[in-house]
Amino acid sequence: MPIFSHTLSTNLTRAHIKALAPWLVVLVGLCIMYVPTFIHLYQVYWVRDDYVHGPIVFAISLWLLYQKWPEMLKERVEQKTPTLGWFILIIGLLLYLIGRSQSISSLEISSLIWLLLAIGLILLGTRSVKVVWFPLFFLLFMIPLPGFIVDTVTMPMKIAVSYVAELLFYKMGYPIARNGVILQIGQYQLLVADACAGLHTLLTLESLGLLYLNLIRHESYARNLILVLLIVPISFTANVIRVMVLSLITYHFGDEAGQGFLHGFAGMVLFLSALLLIIGADTLVRTVVVRNNPSEYRIAE
Repeated sequence: MPIFSHTLSTNLTRAHIKALAPWLVVLVGLCIMYVPTFIHLYQVYWVRDDYVHGPIVFAISLWLLYQKWPEMLKERVEQKTPTLGWFILIIGLLLYLIGRSQSISSLEISSLIWLLLAIGLILLGTRSVKVVWFPLFFLLFMIPLPGFIVDTVTMPMKIAVSYVAELLFYKMGYPIARNGVILQIGQYQLLVADACAGLHTLLTLESLGLLYLNLIRHESYARNLILVLLIVPISFTANVIRVMVLSLITYHFGDEAGQGFLHGFAGMVLFLSALLLIIGADTLVRTVVVRNNPSEYRIAE
């Protein structure tokens, strides 16, 4: 019996090593390719206020992949899709080479998503990849965007946030004036910066809303569609709240207090207000959907 047990244990160990070998090779290869990439992201982008969400998005994506790993392996089938996988792998490698050689960070880091998708198709198959589609999709939110896109979208957003904040302050009776994206409240001037109402902030809040939808996992298609459409105005409203809170603190407690809030708690107010708005919108939508079709609104088990 001891000899048999030892033989069985040896066979299981060899089977585990054989099963893990391809993934170890993949892991080593990805580390060699992308460790320098992430070091560059940390040194250049993730130290900036408008990209501070990058490492959080990456960590959440890894956590979601870890959670989905058993289910992904369970869906593994012998009939894989190597042709499509190799085609996507070539695209990913080309994006990596171009991005790395030309210092285009958006191409370089986006190639990781293509490579992970290709590896999944080659080693596991389409059904397994479908299980982890959201973690792979979520990685898109950590990709640095080209500057011309950010500049084109950010300025109209800043003007819109400044306009709404000015209008609300006027209705509340505060001494307020606006010149472009500069708010004059009392004796203080506040510039609505990119970090307060820029494209990166919008994308960060979009990622928060989509993560909420994925974690809650309701089966009501109507409810999911409505919430997806509401994420954009919710993000805009959260930015307005952030700017107004900063303006009120500066007006009542001085510029030093406003600057301290900006660097210490402004981001917390932004995400907390966005999360509360998403939960509030979800509650409202749930009430409407349940009232019209009770059987449609169920939480996925």
